[in-house]
Amino acid sequence: MVSVFLVSSCKDLTELNKNPNGVDPTTANPNLVLSTVLTETGRSFVSLNYDQIIGGLMQHTQKDGWSGDHNDYDWGQNNSWSGWYTILTNNQYVYDRAVALNYPLHQGVSLVMKSMIFGLITDLWGNAPYSYAVKASLGGSENIFPAFDSQEDIYTGILADLEKANTLLSKAKAEYNSNIDIPDVYYAGDPTKWRKLANSLALRYYMRISDKKPEVAKAGIEKIIANAAQYPIMTVATEDATMAFAGNSSADSWPANTRDDASESNYRRIKMCNTLVKAMLNVNDPRLGVWANKVKTPLVIDASLPAKSDFIKEGKRFLSPDKVAGIPIDTNQNYVGLPVSLLAGASYNMSPTAAQGADNPHVSWLNTMYKSPKGDLLKARLMSAAEVHFILAEAALKGWAAGDAETHYKDAIKASFTAWGLASAYAAYVAQPKVTFDKTQKQIIEQKWIASWTAASEAWFDYRRTGFPELKTGPQGKREVLPVRFYYMLDERNLNKANADIAINKLEATTYSAADGKNSAWSKPWVIQGGKKPW
Repeated sequence: MVSVFLVSSCKDLTELNKNPNGVDPTTANPNLVLSTVLTETGRSFVSLNYDQIIGGLMQHTQKDGWSGDHNDYDWGQNNSWSGWYTILTNNQYVYDRAVALNYPLHQGVSLVMKSMIFGLITDLWGNAPYSYAVKASLGGSENIFPAFDSQEDIYTGILADLEKANTLLSKAKAEYNSNIDIPDVYYAGDPTKWRKLANSLALRYYMRISDKKPEVAKAGIEKIIANAAQYPIMTVATEDATMAFAGNSSADSWPANTRDDASESNYRRIKMCNTLVKAMLNVNDPRLGVWANKVKTPLVIDASLPAKSDFIKEGKRFLSPDKVAGIPIDTNQNYVGLPVSLLAGASYNMSPTAAQGADNPHVSWLNTMYKSPKGDLLKARLMSAAEVHFILAEAALKGWAAGDAETHYKDAIKASFTAWGLASAYAAYVAQPKVTFDKTQKQIIEQKWIASWTAASEAWFDYRRTGFPELKTGPQGKREVLPVRFYYMLDERNLNKANADIAINKLEATTYSAADGKNSAWSKPWVIQGGKKPW
Protein backbone atom coordinates (compact mmCIF):
# COMPACT_ATOMS: atom_id res chain seq x y z
CA MET A 1 0.00 0.00 0.00
CA VAL A 2 2.86 2.37 0.85
CA SER A 3 4.61 1.69 -2.44
CA VAL A 4 1.41 2.32 -4.40
CA PHE A 5 0.95 5.66 -2.60
CA LEU A 6 4.52 6.73 -3.29
CA VAL A 7 4.23 5.95 -6.98
CA SER A 8 0.89 7.79 -7.23
CA SER A 9 2.16 10.84 -5.38
CA CYS A 10 4.95 11.35 -7.91
CA LYS A 11 2.50 12.05 -10.75
CA ASP A 12 2.11 15.61 -12.06
CA LEU A 13 -0.87 17.13 -10.27
CA THR A 14 -1.56 19.45 -13.23
CA GLU A 15 -2.15 16.37 -15.36
CA LEU A 16 -4.46 14.88 -12.74
CA ASN A 17 -6.52 18.10 -12.68
CA LYS A 18 -7.28 18.07 -16.40
CA ASN A 19 -10.83 17.11 -17.26
CA PRO A 20 -10.58 14.33 -19.87
CA ASN A 21 -14.12 15.10 -21.00
CA GLY A 22 -13.69 18.87 -21.14
CA VAL A 23 -12.89 21.20 -24.04
CA ASP A 24 -9.53 22.90 -24.24
CA PRO A 25 -10.19 26.59 -24.98
CA THR A 26 -6.90 26.87 -26.85
CA THR A 27 -7.98 24.28 -29.42
CA ALA A 28 -11.77 24.39 -29.35
CA ASN A 29 -13.91 24.96 -32.42
CA PRO A 30 -15.34 28.51 -32.16
CA ASN A 31 -18.75 27.17 -33.23
CA LEU A 32 -19.12 25.70 -29.75
CA VAL A 33 -19.23 29.22 -28.32
CA LEU A 34 -20.78 31.06 -31.27
CA SER A 35 -24.06 29.22 -30.69
CA THR A 36 -24.15 30.58 -27.13
CA VAL A 37 -23.40 34.12 -28.30
CA LEU A 38 -26.27 34.07 -30.79
CA THR A 39 -28.88 32.36 -28.63
CA GLU A 40 -28.10 34.39 -25.49
CA THR A 41 -28.25 37.62 -27.49
CA GLY A 42 -31.61 36.69 -28.98
CA ARG A 43 -33.07 35.56 -25.68
CA SER A 44 -31.78 38.59 -23.76
CA PHE A 45 -32.95 41.03 -26.43
CA VAL A 46 -36.52 39.80 -26.63
CA SER A 47 -36.80 39.56 -22.86
CA LEU A 48 -35.59 43.15 -22.45
CA ASN A 49 -38.21 44.33 -24.93
CA TYR A 50 -41.12 42.06 -24.09
CA ASP A 51 -41.52 40.88 -20.51
CA GLN A 52 -39.00 43.22 -18.93
CA ILE A 53 -39.11 47.01 -18.93
CA ILE A 54 -38.86 48.53 -22.39
CA GLY A 55 -42.17 47.23 -23.73
CA GLY A 56 -43.80 49.09 -20.85
CA LEU A 57 -41.60 52.15 -21.16
CA MET A 58 -42.56 52.60 -24.83
CA GLN A 59 -46.20 51.87 -24.02
CA HIS A 60 -46.63 48.73 -26.09
CA THR A 61 -47.63 46.86 -22.96
CA GLN A 62 -48.42 47.44 -19.31
CA LYS A 63 -48.49 45.05 -16.39
CA ASP A 64 -51.41 44.83 -13.98
CA GLY A 65 -49.33 43.42 -11.14
CA TRP A 66 -45.75 43.75 -9.87
CA SER A 67 -45.41 46.55 -12.36
CA GLY A 68 -43.18 49.26 -10.88
CA ASP A 69 -40.22 48.75 -13.21
CA HIS A 70 -42.35 48.00 -16.27
CA ASN A 71 -44.97 50.72 -15.99
CA ASP A 72 -43.51 53.37 -13.69
CA TYR A 73 -39.72 53.53 -14.45
CA ASP A 74 -38.96 52.47 -10.87
CA TRP A 75 -35.62 50.89 -11.75
CA GLY A 76 -33.88 51.12 -8.40
CA GLN A 77 -30.85 52.93 -9.85
CA ASN A 78 -29.29 49.55 -10.58
CA ASN A 79 -29.75 48.51 -14.21
CA SER A 80 -27.16 45.78 -14.80
CA TRP A 81 -25.17 45.31 -17.98
CA SER A 82 -23.27 42.23 -16.75
CA GLY A 83 -25.27 39.84 -18.94
CA TRP A 84 -24.39 41.78 -22.08
CA TYR A 85 -20.70 41.88 -21.16
CA THR A 86 -20.77 38.11 -20.56
CA ILE A 87 -22.01 37.68 -24.13
CA LEU A 88 -19.28 40.02 -25.34
CA THR A 89 -16.63 37.99 -23.50
CA ASN A 90 -17.80 34.84 -25.27
CA ASN A 91 -17.96 36.70 -28.55
CA GLN A 92 -14.38 37.91 -28.10
CA TYR A 93 -13.32 34.29 -27.70
CA VAL A 94 -15.02 33.46 -31.01
CA TYR A 95 -13.21 36.31 -32.71
CA ASP A 96 -9.80 35.47 -31.24
CA ARG A 97 -10.12 31.80 -32.20
CA ALA A 98 -11.27 32.81 -35.68
CA VAL A 99 -8.17 34.97 -36.09
CA ALA A 100 -5.93 32.15 -34.87
CA LEU A 101 -7.56 29.71 -37.30
CA ASN A 102 -7.79 32.26 -40.12
CA TYR A 103 -11.60 31.92 -40.34
CA PRO A 104 -12.80 35.18 -41.98
CA LEU A 105 -16.45 34.11 -41.86
CA HIS A 106 -16.37 33.72 -38.09
CA GLN A 107 -14.46 36.99 -37.76
CA GLY A 108 -17.09 38.87 -39.74
CA VAL A 109 -20.01 37.42 -37.79
CA SER A 110 -18.37 38.10 -34.43
CA LEU A 111 -17.69 41.72 -35.44
CA VAL A 112 -21.36 42.13 -36.35
CA MET A 113 -22.40 40.74 -32.96
CA LYS A 114 -19.83 42.90 -31.15
CA SER A 115 -21.22 45.97 -32.91
CA MET A 116 -24.83 45.09 -32.16
CA ILE A 117 -24.23 44.46 -28.46
CA PHE A 118 -21.90 47.38 -27.81
CA GLY A 119 -24.38 49.53 -29.73
CA LEU A 120 -27.14 48.40 -27.39
CA ILE A 121 -25.01 49.00 -24.30
CA THR A 122 -24.08 52.57 -25.24
CA ASP A 123 -27.64 53.26 -26.38
CA LEU A 124 -28.96 52.10 -23.01
CA TRP A 125 -26.36 53.57 -20.65
CA GLY A 126 -24.22 56.14 -22.50
CA ASN A 127 -20.46 56.07 -21.93
CA ALA A 128 -19.30 52.51 -21.20
CA PRO A 129 -16.22 50.28 -21.09
CA TYR A 130 -15.28 49.55 -24.71
CA SER A 131 -11.58 49.79 -25.61
CA TYR A 132 -10.50 47.90 -22.48
CA ALA A 133 -13.65 45.85 -22.02
CA VAL A 134 -13.68 42.00 -21.84
CA LYS A 135 -9.90 41.94 -21.34
CA ALA A 136 -9.68 41.15 -17.62
CA SER A 137 -8.00 37.81 -18.33
CA LEU A 138 -5.02 39.73 -19.74
CA GLY A 139 -4.35 41.28 -16.33
CA GLY A 140 -3.39 44.85 -15.59
CA SER A 141 -5.51 47.41 -13.77
CA GLU A 142 -6.54 49.09 -17.03
CA ASN A 143 -8.25 45.83 -18.06
CA ILE A 144 -9.65 44.81 -14.68
CA PHE A 145 -10.97 48.31 -13.98
CA PRO A 146 -11.63 49.58 -17.52
CA ALA A 147 -12.16 53.21 -18.37
CA PHE A 148 -15.47 54.22 -19.90
CA ASP A 149 -15.15 55.26 -23.54
CA SER A 150 -17.22 58.21 -24.70
CA GLN A 151 -20.45 57.41 -26.48
CA GLU A 152 -19.13 59.22 -29.53
CA ASP A 153 -16.03 57.01 -29.64
CA ILE A 154 -18.08 53.85 -29.19
CA TYR A 155 -20.30 54.69 -32.16
CA THR A 156 -17.18 55.49 -34.20
CA GLY A 157 -15.66 52.12 -33.26
CA ILE A 158 -18.88 50.29 -34.08
CA LEU A 159 -19.06 51.83 -37.54
CA ALA A 160 -15.41 50.93 -38.20
CA ASP A 161 -16.02 47.31 -37.14
CA LEU A 162 -19.09 47.09 -39.38
CA GLU A 163 -17.04 48.36 -42.32
CA LYS A 164 -14.49 45.64 -41.62
CA ALA A 165 -17.25 43.03 -41.30
CA ASN A 166 -18.67 44.06 -44.67
CA THR A 167 -15.33 43.16 -46.26
CA LEU A 168 -14.88 39.91 -44.33
CA LEU A 169 -18.38 38.76 -45.30
CA SER A 170 -18.10 39.66 -48.99
CA LYS A 171 -17.30 36.17 -50.34
CA ALA A 172 -19.67 33.51 -51.59
CA LYS A 173 -20.39 30.81 -49.01
CA ALA A 174 -18.37 28.17 -50.90
CA GLU A 175 -15.24 30.32 -50.76
CA TYR A 176 -14.94 30.25 -46.97
CA ASN A 177 -12.71 27.72 -45.22
CA SER A 178 -15.20 27.26 -42.37
CA ASN A 179 -18.95 27.17 -41.92
CA ILE A 180 -21.42 28.15 -39.23
CA ASP A 181 -24.50 26.34 -40.54
CA ILE A 182 -25.27 24.49 -37.30
CA PRO A 183 -24.72 27.19 -34.65
CA ASP A 184 -26.15 30.03 -36.74
CA VAL A 185 -29.72 30.30 -35.48
CA TYR A 186 -30.23 33.60 -37.33
CA TYR A 187 -29.23 32.91 -40.94
CA ALA A 188 -28.21 29.22 -41.13
CA GLY A 189 -24.70 30.13 -42.15
CA ASP A 190 -25.52 32.49 -45.04
CA PRO A 191 -22.70 35.07 -45.24
CA THR A 192 -24.70 37.26 -47.65
CA LYS A 193 -27.42 37.82 -45.07
CA TRP A 194 -24.84 38.52 -42.38
CA ARG A 195 -23.26 41.09 -44.67
CA LYS A 196 -26.63 42.75 -45.18
CA LEU A 197 -27.12 42.84 -41.42
CA ALA A 198 -23.72 44.50 -40.99
CA ASN A 199 -24.54 47.31 -43.41
CA SER A 200 -28.08 47.68 -42.09
CA LEU A 201 -26.69 48.11 -38.59
CA ALA A 202 -24.39 50.80 -39.97
CA LEU A 203 -27.47 52.64 -41.23
CA ARG A 204 -28.97 52.36 -37.74
CA TYR A 205 -25.97 53.95 -36.07
CA TYR A 206 -25.46 56.62 -38.70
CA MET A 207 -29.04 57.70 -38.10
CA ARG A 208 -28.49 57.48 -34.34
CA ILE A 209 -25.78 60.17 -34.52
CA SER A 210 -27.52 62.22 -37.21
CA ASP A 211 -28.29 65.14 -34.90
CA LYS A 212 -24.84 65.24 -33.29
CA LYS A 213 -22.75 64.56 -36.39
CA PRO A 214 -25.03 65.22 -39.38
CA GLU A 215 -22.27 65.39 -41.98
CA VAL A 216 -20.82 62.06 -40.88
CA ALA A 217 -24.28 60.47 -40.86
CA LYS A 218 -25.19 61.87 -44.26
CA ALA A 219 -21.93 60.73 -45.85
CA GLY A 220 -22.19 57.28 -44.31
CA ILE A 221 -25.76 56.63 -45.38
CA GLU A 222 -25.20 58.01 -48.86
CA LYS A 223 -22.06 55.87 -49.26
CA ILE A 224 -24.05 52.71 -48.49
CA ILE A 225 -27.03 53.58 -50.68
CA ALA A 226 -24.88 54.67 -53.63
CA ASN A 227 -23.24 51.26 -53.99
CA ALA A 228 -25.63 48.35 -53.42
CA ALA A 229 -23.09 45.85 -54.75
CA GLN A 230 -20.43 46.87 -52.27
CA TYR A 231 -22.83 47.59 -49.40
CA PRO A 232 -25.88 45.31 -49.67
CA ILE A 233 -28.61 45.92 -47.07
CA MET A 234 -31.81 44.26 -45.90
CA THR A 235 -34.72 45.06 -48.21
CA VAL A 236 -37.33 42.34 -47.59
CA ALA A 237 -38.69 40.56 -44.51
CA THR A 238 -36.97 37.25 -45.34
CA GLU A 239 -33.68 38.98 -44.57
CA ASP A 240 -34.70 40.04 -41.05
CA ALA A 241 -32.30 39.12 -38.25
CA THR A 242 -34.56 36.90 -36.17
CA MET A 243 -34.19 33.95 -33.83
CA ALA A 244 -36.86 31.32 -33.32
CA PHE A 245 -37.17 29.49 -30.01
CA ALA A 246 -36.64 25.76 -29.60
CA GLY A 247 -39.14 25.55 -26.76
CA ASN A 248 -37.49 22.63 -24.96
CA SER A 249 -36.82 24.35 -21.63
CA SER A 250 -37.14 27.71 -19.94
CA ALA A 251 -33.69 28.63 -21.28
CA ASP A 252 -34.69 28.26 -24.94
CA SER A 253 -38.37 29.25 -24.86
CA TRP A 254 -40.34 32.40 -25.50
CA PRO A 255 -40.27 34.42 -22.24
CA ALA A 256 -43.34 34.41 -19.99
CA ASN A 257 -44.83 31.36 -21.70
CA THR A 258 -47.15 29.11 -19.70
CA ARG A 259 -45.79 25.63 -20.38
CA ASP A 260 -44.47 25.29 -16.82
CA ASP A 261 -46.77 27.95 -15.35
CA ALA A 262 -50.10 26.37 -14.54
CA SER A 263 -51.51 29.63 -13.18
CA GLU A 264 -50.41 31.53 -16.31
CA SER A 265 -49.33 34.30 -13.94
CA ASN A 266 -46.58 35.80 -16.11
CA TYR A 267 -48.71 35.70 -19.23
CA ARG A 268 -51.72 37.18 -17.42
CA ARG A 269 -49.68 40.02 -15.97
CA ILE A 270 -48.74 41.54 -19.36
CA LYS A 271 -51.56 43.42 -21.05
CA MET A 272 -51.76 45.66 -24.09
CA CYS A 273 -51.19 49.36 -23.39
CA ASN A 274 -53.96 51.66 -24.49
CA THR A 275 -51.46 54.05 -26.10
CA LEU A 276 -50.56 51.45 -28.72
CA VAL A 277 -54.08 50.04 -28.93
CA LYS A 278 -55.66 53.42 -29.65
CA ALA A 279 -52.97 54.35 -32.17
CA MET A 280 -53.56 51.11 -34.07
CA LEU A 281 -57.35 51.35 -33.89
CA ASN A 282 -57.08 54.86 -35.29
CA VAL A 283 -55.55 53.49 -38.49
CA ASN A 284 -57.41 50.16 -38.61
CA ASP A 285 -54.14 48.28 -38.20
CA PRO A 286 -54.66 44.51 -38.61
CA ARG A 287 -51.41 43.72 -36.77
CA LEU A 288 -53.33 44.44 -33.55
CA GLY A 289 -55.27 41.22 -34.07
CA VAL A 290 -52.02 39.29 -34.40
CA TRP A 291 -50.54 40.69 -31.20
CA ALA A 292 -53.62 40.89 -28.98
CA ASN A 293 -56.80 39.03 -28.16
CA LYS A 294 -60.11 40.80 -28.31
CA VAL A 295 -61.79 41.73 -25.04
CA LYS A 296 -63.51 38.67 -23.60
CA THR A 297 -66.48 40.62 -22.25
CA PRO A 298 -66.97 44.11 -23.71
CA LEU A 299 -68.67 46.80 -21.63
CA VAL A 300 -71.86 48.54 -22.74
CA ILE A 301 -73.12 51.67 -20.97
CA ASP A 302 -76.86 51.91 -21.61
CA ALA A 303 -78.66 55.05 -20.44
CA SER A 304 -82.04 53.35 -20.89
CA LEU A 305 -81.34 50.81 -18.15
CA PRO A 306 -82.71 51.22 -14.62
CA ALA A 307 -80.35 52.57 -11.96
CA LYS A 308 -77.80 50.13 -10.53
CA SER A 309 -78.10 47.80 -13.53
CA ASP A 310 -75.12 45.47 -13.98
CA PHE A 311 -75.61 42.20 -15.84
CA ILE A 312 -74.07 40.06 -18.58
CA LYS A 313 -76.10 39.22 -21.65
CA GLU A 314 -74.95 37.58 -24.87
CA GLY A 315 -71.30 37.88 -23.91
CA LYS A 316 -71.44 41.60 -22.99
CA ARG A 317 -71.64 43.35 -19.64
CA PHE A 318 -74.37 45.98 -19.54
CA LEU A 319 -74.15 48.82 -17.05
CA SER A 320 -76.35 51.76 -16.20
CA PRO A 321 -74.57 55.16 -16.16
CA ASP A 322 -74.75 55.47 -12.38
CA LYS A 323 -72.67 52.29 -11.99
CA VAL A 324 -69.68 53.88 -13.74
CA ALA A 325 -70.00 57.48 -12.55
CA GLY A 326 -66.52 58.90 -12.03
CA ILE A 327 -64.82 55.69 -13.15
CA PRO A 328 -62.65 55.65 -16.30
CA ILE A 329 -64.31 53.28 -18.74
CA ASP A 330 -63.31 52.04 -22.20
CA THR A 331 -66.24 50.58 -24.11
CA ASN A 332 -64.46 49.58 -27.29
CA GLN A 333 -66.05 46.29 -28.27
CA ASN A 334 -62.85 44.75 -29.65
CA TYR A 335 -59.64 45.97 -28.02
CA VAL A 336 -58.98 47.75 -24.73
CA GLY A 337 -55.53 48.49 -23.34
CA LEU A 338 -54.41 49.41 -19.84
CA PRO A 339 -53.68 53.14 -19.38
CA VAL A 340 -50.07 54.10 -18.70
CA SER A 341 -48.66 53.87 -15.18
CA LEU A 342 -52.08 53.42 -13.65
CA LEU A 343 -52.71 53.01 -9.94
CA ALA A 344 -54.57 49.71 -9.35
CA GLY A 345 -54.28 48.53 -12.94
CA ALA A 346 -55.67 45.13 -12.01
CA SER A 347 -59.08 46.68 -11.28
CA TYR A 348 -59.23 48.84 -14.44
CA ASN A 349 -62.39 48.96 -16.55
CA MET A 350 -64.70 47.50 -13.92
CA SER A 351 -62.71 44.31 -13.46
CA PRO A 352 -64.70 41.96 -11.21
CA THR A 353 -61.56 41.24 -9.20
CA ALA A 354 -58.66 43.48 -8.23
CA ALA A 355 -56.13 40.67 -7.71
CA GLN A 356 -52.81 41.22 -9.44
CA GLY A 357 -52.48 39.34 -12.71
CA ALA A 358 -56.12 38.30 -12.40
CA ASP A 359 -58.63 37.33 -15.05
CA ASN A 360 -59.82 40.80 -16.07
CA PRO A 361 -62.29 40.08 -18.90
CA HIS A 362 -62.70 43.76 -19.84
CA VAL A 363 -59.20 44.47 -21.20
CA SER A 364 -57.23 42.92 -24.05
CA TRP A 365 -54.87 40.15 -23.18
CA LEU A 366 -51.95 39.37 -25.45
CA ASN A 367 -52.60 36.96 -28.26
CA THR A 368 -52.90 33.38 -27.05
CA MET A 369 -49.78 32.46 -29.04
CA TYR A 370 -47.72 34.22 -26.37
CA LYS A 371 -48.62 31.42 -23.96
CA SER A 372 -46.53 29.05 -26.04
CA PRO A 373 -42.82 28.30 -25.66
CA LYS A 374 -42.34 28.48 -29.43
CA GLY A 375 -44.22 29.33 -32.62
CA ASP A 376 -43.87 30.62 -36.15
CA LEU A 377 -44.22 34.24 -35.03
CA LEU A 378 -42.48 33.91 -31.67
CA LYS A 379 -39.06 35.22 -32.60
CA ALA A 380 -36.44 37.56 -31.26
CA ARG A 381 -36.39 40.35 -33.85
CA LEU A 382 -32.94 41.92 -33.66
CA MET A 383 -33.18 44.00 -36.82
CA SER A 384 -35.63 44.09 -39.71
CA ALA A 385 -36.01 45.26 -43.27
CA ALA A 386 -38.86 47.42 -41.97
CA GLU A 387 -36.43 49.29 -39.72
CA VAL A 388 -34.02 49.77 -42.62
CA HIS A 389 -36.69 51.28 -44.87
CA PHE A 390 -37.90 53.58 -42.10
CA ILE A 391 -34.32 54.79 -41.60
CA LEU A 392 -33.99 55.48 -45.30
CA ALA A 393 -37.37 57.21 -45.46
CA GLU A 394 -36.21 59.55 -42.71
CA ALA A 395 -32.85 60.09 -44.42
CA ALA A 396 -34.57 60.91 -47.72
CA LEU A 397 -36.87 63.32 -45.91
CA LYS A 398 -33.76 65.15 -44.70
CA GLY A 399 -32.79 65.66 -48.30
CA TRP A 400 -30.04 63.04 -48.30
CA ALA A 401 -29.43 60.83 -51.34
CA ALA A 402 -31.19 57.77 -49.90
CA GLY A 403 -33.93 57.16 -52.44
CA ASP A 404 -37.56 58.22 -52.36
CA ALA A 405 -38.99 58.83 -48.89
CA GLU A 406 -42.52 57.66 -49.71
CA THR A 407 -41.30 54.49 -51.39
CA HIS A 408 -39.20 53.57 -48.36
CA TYR A 409 -42.07 54.43 -46.01
CA LYS A 410 -44.39 52.07 -47.88
CA ASP A 411 -41.74 49.36 -48.21
CA ALA A 412 -41.19 49.55 -44.45
CA ILE A 413 -44.85 48.94 -43.71
CA LYS A 414 -44.97 46.17 -46.32
CA ALA A 415 -41.97 44.43 -44.75
CA SER A 416 -43.58 44.61 -41.31
CA PHE A 417 -46.89 43.27 -42.56
CA THR A 418 -45.09 40.44 -44.34
CA ALA A 419 -43.11 39.53 -41.24
CA TRP A 420 -46.35 39.16 -39.27
CA GLY A 421 -48.15 37.12 -41.94
CA LEU A 422 -50.31 39.98 -43.22
CA ALA A 423 -48.89 40.65 -46.69
CA SER A 424 -52.35 40.48 -48.26
CA ALA A 425 -53.62 43.28 -45.98
CA TYR A 426 -50.85 45.73 -46.86
CA ALA A 427 -52.43 47.42 -49.93
CA ALA A 428 -55.70 48.27 -48.19
CA TYR A 429 -53.86 49.55 -45.14
CA VAL A 430 -51.58 52.03 -46.94
CA ALA A 431 -54.51 53.24 -49.08
CA GLN A 432 -56.19 54.74 -46.01
CA PRO A 433 -56.03 58.55 -45.77
CA LYS A 434 -54.57 58.39 -42.25
CA VAL A 435 -51.74 56.16 -43.46
CA THR A 436 -51.02 57.97 -46.74
CA PHE A 437 -47.53 59.44 -46.56
CA ASP A 438 -47.65 63.02 -45.28
CA LYS A 439 -43.91 63.77 -45.62
CA THR A 440 -43.32 64.23 -41.89
CA GLN A 441 -40.77 62.69 -39.55
CA LYS A 442 -43.59 62.28 -37.04
CA GLN A 443 -45.49 59.85 -39.26
CA ILE A 444 -42.38 57.84 -40.10
CA ILE A 445 -41.36 57.45 -36.46
CA GLU A 446 -44.87 56.65 -35.27
CA GLN A 447 -45.21 53.90 -37.85
CA LYS A 448 -41.75 52.66 -36.92
CA TRP A 449 -42.81 52.61 -33.25
CA ILE A 450 -45.79 50.40 -34.09
CA ALA A 451 -43.61 48.09 -36.17
CA SER A 452 -41.14 47.71 -33.28
CA TRP A 453 -43.47 45.43 -31.31
CA THR A 454 -41.30 43.11 -29.13
CA ALA A 455 -38.25 45.19 -30.20
CA ALA A 456 -39.22 48.45 -28.50
CA SER A 457 -35.69 49.50 -27.56
CA GLU A 458 -35.24 50.93 -31.07
CA ALA A 459 -38.44 52.90 -30.58
CA TRP A 460 -37.02 54.28 -27.32
CA PHE A 461 -33.83 55.44 -28.99
CA ASP A 462 -35.84 57.07 -31.79
CA TYR A 463 -38.14 58.71 -29.24
CA ARG A 464 -35.35 60.41 -27.35
CA ARG A 465 -33.80 61.61 -30.63
CA THR A 466 -37.02 62.87 -32.25
CA GLY A 467 -39.63 63.27 -29.50
CA PHE A 468 -41.96 60.91 -31.39
CA PRO A 469 -44.30 59.36 -30.65
CA GLU A 470 -45.44 62.04 -28.23
CA LEU A 471 -45.78 59.82 -25.18
CA LYS A 472 -47.08 60.94 -21.79
CA THR A 473 -46.50 59.24 -18.48
CA GLY A 474 -49.22 58.31 -15.98
CA PRO A 475 -50.13 59.00 -12.35
CA GLN A 476 -47.70 56.42 -10.89
CA GLY A 477 -44.75 57.40 -13.10
CA LYS A 478 -41.57 58.14 -11.20
CA ARG A 479 -41.21 61.43 -13.12
CA GLU A 480 -43.47 63.62 -15.24
CA VAL A 481 -41.67 62.55 -18.41
CA LEU A 482 -40.17 59.38 -19.85
CA PRO A 483 -36.54 58.48 -18.98
CA VAL A 484 -33.78 58.56 -21.59
CA ARG A 485 -31.17 56.09 -20.28
CA PHE A 486 -30.45 53.34 -17.77
CA TYR A 487 -28.77 53.94 -14.40
CA TYR A 488 -25.21 52.73 -14.00
CA MET A 489 -25.32 49.64 -11.81
CA LEU A 490 -24.29 49.71 -8.16
CA ASP A 491 -21.52 47.10 -8.53
CA GLU A 492 -19.83 49.13 -11.25
CA ARG A 493 -20.14 52.30 -9.21
CA ASN A 494 -18.51 50.56 -6.24
CA LEU A 495 -15.90 48.32 -7.85
CA ASN A 496 -14.90 50.62 -10.70
CA LYS A 497 -15.74 53.83 -8.91
CA ALA A 498 -13.15 56.20 -10.36
CA ASN A 499 -14.06 55.43 -13.96
CA ALA A 500 -17.80 55.27 -13.25
CA ASP A 501 -17.67 58.67 -11.58
CA ILE A 502 -15.96 60.19 -14.61
CA ALA A 503 -18.71 58.81 -16.86
CA ILE A 504 -21.46 60.02 -14.54
CA ASN A 505 -20.01 63.52 -14.47
CA LYS A 506 -20.13 63.67 -18.26
CA LEU A 507 -23.91 63.20 -18.29
CA GLU A 508 -26.03 66.30 -18.75
CA ALA A 509 -28.20 66.99 -15.72
CA THR A 510 -31.81 68.02 -16.39
CA THR A 511 -34.74 69.36 -14.42
CA TYR A 512 -35.99 65.81 -14.00
CA SER A 513 -32.69 64.26 -12.85
CA ALA A 514 -32.21 66.40 -9.75
CA ALA A 515 -33.74 63.87 -7.36
CA ASP A 516 -31.24 61.18 -8.39
CA GLY A 517 -28.05 63.13 -8.92
CA LYS A 518 -26.29 62.86 -12.24
CA ASN A 519 -26.54 59.06 -12.43
CA SER A 520 -30.17 59.40 -13.37
CA ALA A 521 -32.43 57.89 -15.97
CA TRP A 522 -33.35 61.50 -16.74
CA SER A 523 -29.77 62.71 -17.31
CA LYS A 524 -28.88 63.03 -20.97
CA PRO A 525 -26.07 61.03 -22.58
CA TRP A 526 -23.90 62.58 -25.30
CA VAL A 527 -26.13 61.53 -28.19
CA ILE A 528 -28.94 63.86 -27.09
CA GLN A 529 -27.04 66.47 -25.10
CA GLY A 530 -27.54 70.12 -25.92
CA GLY A 531 -30.91 69.62 -27.56
CA LYS A 532 -34.55 69.94 -26.59
CA LYS A 533 -35.56 66.39 -27.49
CA PRO A 534 -37.44 64.47 -26.33
CA TRP A 535 -38.46 67.04 -23.69
